[in-house]
Amino acid sequence: MEQHREHHKPRESCASCASCELCAEAGGELLWADEHCRVVRVGGDEGRAFPGFCRVIWQSHVREMTDLDAGQRAHLMSVVFAVESLLRQHCQPAPDKINLASLGNLTPHVHWHVIPRWQDDSHFPAPIWAAANKTASRHAHRQIQPTIDSAVLRQALGKRLASS
Repeated sequence: MEQHREHHKPRESCASCASCELCAEAGGELLWADEHCRVVRVGGDEGRAFPGFCRVIWQSHVREMTDLDAGQRAHLMSVVFAVESLLRQHCQPAPDKINLASLGNLTPHVHWHVIPRWQDDSHFPAPIWAAANKTASRHAHRQIQPTIDSAVLRQALGKRLASS
């Protein structure tokens, strides 16, 4: 969270920042950050249900992608694609699919969800925000629980994004 505060510079006129959870908190376990955006690993029930679930969050409070200039959008998407690529490379077993989503209906602050998915997860093939379509017991008895080490992901992100 300290790194987030270091990089986040709310504008004087940003009344939304006070009530925005992505302005007030890191949004998860911080894996990488620069002055423009940060990558966090989602924890809690969502993180346990969807191993490797990450968010790429714009540091400043911005509501829509088109509020960013072309260079900012390109930078943000290069980070999203780096996270997707590294999750594909480092999740074990390899995900069946990676979902990318930018909704912001509940949290109107530009951020992307990067979610590894497996055919035996509790919601597959539906979005993770839909009702589960498999019982928790079936999901809990996976033959191999997907894993990804945060330290490995943090190091890989640092290497991949050092030049961006």
